[in-house]
Amino acid sequence: MAEAAVLAAVVRKETGKRRMRRLRKAGQIPGVMYGHKEETIPLAVKAEDLWALIRHGQRVVDVKLDGKTEKCLIREVQWDVFGREVLHVDLTRVSADERIRVTVPIHLRGNAAGVAAGGVLDQPLHTLEIECPALAVPEAIRVNVQDLQLDQAIHVKDLKLPEGVVALADPEAVVVQCAKPLEEAAAEAVEGPAEPEVIGRKAAEEEGEAEK
Repeated sequence: MAEAAVLAAVVRKETGKRRMRRLRKAGQIPGVMYGHKEETIPLAVKAEDLWALIRHGQRVVDVKLDGKTEKCLIREVQWDVFGREVLHVDLTRVSADERIRVTVPIHLRGNAAGVAAGGVLDQPLHTLEIECPALAVPEAIRVNVQDLQLDQAIHVKDLKLPEGVVALADPEAVVVQCAKPLEEAAAEAVEGPAEPEVIGRKAAEEEGEAEK
């Protein structure tokens, strides 16, 4: 769990796309702070400060604004079409006695045993929606795949979650699996399963041949 960091902010008076572009060119990111039935405050934060928090997976921050500090969750970050520049940030007020719903990344750890056996690691689920205490949001859900064998999978229900964290996704959803290469799987599908030997039919065929 990441400890809350400090994010300095200033009240933003500018509105409109042109002024927002000008603000970003000056190294500031526009955003809003809302929640707890209090007023929504338009604000701006330093781009370098926000980038540092994002890089370290920080989700809960102490926002300093006009001499007051409020604990907030980085609820949403809006990126440009190339995913390189932050355009806007939403900050939601949180308190120690509430539980929230957030989406966190899933990080794989280790080398799957099934890969050494010729398998291919496939991760259908890269993020997970969870419910957890507002002040204990995990940076990521880490999944150890070291013991994952060929034709095995790890489902949401198999995840070892931090204390107080509950997964909201389908328990049967596949997080990661070690499967045969597509070419090999396709070849097996074309060949089909071997036809089972029917004892009664074989005996009848042998009897027919004997009569000839």
